[in-house]
This record gives sequence, C-alpha cells and structure tokens, in this order.
Amino acid sequence: MSNTDVKKWFPMRVTYGRIERMMRMEQLLKAEQIECFLPVRYEFKKTEDWDVRKELVPAINGLIFVHASQEELTNLKMTRADFEPLRYTTNHLATSVDDRLLTVPDREMENFMKVASIQDDRVVFLDYNEFIAQPGKRVMVTDGDFAGAVGTIKRIKKSQCVVVQVEGVAAVAITFVPKAWLQELSDEDYQEKLAGDIRG
Repeated sequence: MSNTDVKKWFPMRVTYGRIERMMRMEQLLKAEQIECFLPVRYEFKKTEDWDVRKELVPAINGLIFVHASQEELTNLKMTRADFEPLRYTTNHLATSVDDRLLTVPDREMENFMKVASIQDDRVVFLDYNEFIAQPGKRVMVTDGDFAGAVGTIKRIKKSQCVVVQVEGVAAVAITFVPKAWLQELSDEDYQEKLAGDIRG
C-alpha cells in the first residue's frame, strides 16, 4: 500500500469558508461516507423580530478535519465540483515530499476531538498563536467529561486553563478543571500519549 492509499487526518481549508459553505462541506463528506470533524460552537444571534437565537457555527474559520486517504481526497477534488474548495494544508517544516501535506496523528486528533466536540462555556477556541510561546506544565485530565484528555496548563485571560492542541493548526482551552483531576506528565509521557496512528 502506497503512502497516498493510507487513511490519515488532513486539516483541510475551505476557500471562502462562510458558515453555510462549511456546514455544507461537512454534509457532503458524510454523504460520501468520509469521516470528518468540523469544530463548532454556539453563537447567539438576533433575529429580524429582535428575538435571540442560539445557533451552531464553525468554531475555526475555514477549517475542517477529514479522515481519508490522499488519493480519495484528491480524486474527489478533481472530479466533483462540490469538493473543489477543499485545500490541503502544507507542512512548512517538511523535509521530504511525502511529508509535504500536513496530517495529524490519530491519537492527537482524538485528544483534540475529546475536548472540541463539547459545546458549552467550559470550552473556548483559541487563535493558535495566542498561547504557543508560553511555557506550561503537561497534564492529563483524570476525571469528568474531559477525562483522558492531555494538554498544557496555560494562563488565558488571567485564568489557568488546560490547552489542547493540534500542533501547528488549532487549539482549544478547557476553562476550568479541578486541580485534583489533573495528573502532571513528563514531556516524554505527553509525547507518547499523542504519538502515532492507531487506525489504518
């Protein structure tokens, strides 16, 4: 099996990624039986009659994660106009042609989805550059809805949060976790928990 035949998580950009286009892309991928993850959050909007409506909207502008082979995705993009707006994200640190397209290891993706799939005020999506330069302790959440998630303690707007990231792509913060539910990890343990692919 060649590298392009292997299913991987691709962070894909959607050109002109307005809300409707992003939601439509998620529907199209699912209709093709392609696993995908569109991070969403609730937003309050005023209606024409001044009521307030709570609506799910994409949490990260223009970004959807797609679990498929490169061959399958490229074929869809080349043969179906609906999928033409999907764009691969390039890995600027790649040292070989095989690593030119950015992919996310399965464990790292599942760690991110564990947090990013919960839509309530405990979860805040961040600009990736907001926190990346700050040092922080590596931890694993041991209890509650986020049990098993691993991240880094960061100070966001004067509060200590657990930040979970897809390296180089996206970040989400858990705004409050009791200290008793946090297990400190060494850098080696942290990397081990996020490394590798667990599915073909």
